[in-house]
Amino acid sequence: MDSFKKLGREVRRFAEDRDWAQFHSPKNLSMALAVECAELMEHFQWLTENQSRRLGSQQKREVEMELADIQIYLIRLSQVLSLDLVEACNRKLPENAKKYPVGKARGVAKKYTDLG
Repeated sequence: MDSFKKLGREVRRFAEDRDWAQFHSPKNLSMALAVECAELMEHFQWLTENQSRRLGSQQKREVEMELADIQIYLIRLSQVLSLDLVEACNRKLPENAKKYPVGKARGVAKKYTDLG
C-alpha cells in the first residue's frame, strides 16, 4: 500500500474518531495551516542563512514536528475539498518546469516573471 494513502487514511480516522469534521471547514483548516507555517518560521526567525542550514538535533526534531503538523493539515484540507494532493503535485510540477526552465532558472533566485 502506498505510504501517502495510508497516512491519509490515518489522518481521516484521527479526525473522525474525535468528531472533528464539524470543525474542519476549508476556512478553518487553511487558517490552522497558516498558523503551523508561522510556527515553523519561528524556528528560523533570528538565524543567519548559515545557522538555518546547521540545526542542532533538538532544533531539527522541533522543525520536523512542525513539518508534520503542516503535512497533516494539507492532507486534511485536501480531503475536505475532495482533492487528490499527489495528483495536483504531479500536474503542478510540469507547469513549474515551464515557468522555470533550467536554462533560465538554474542558480537564479528570481520569480519566473523576472527571468527574462
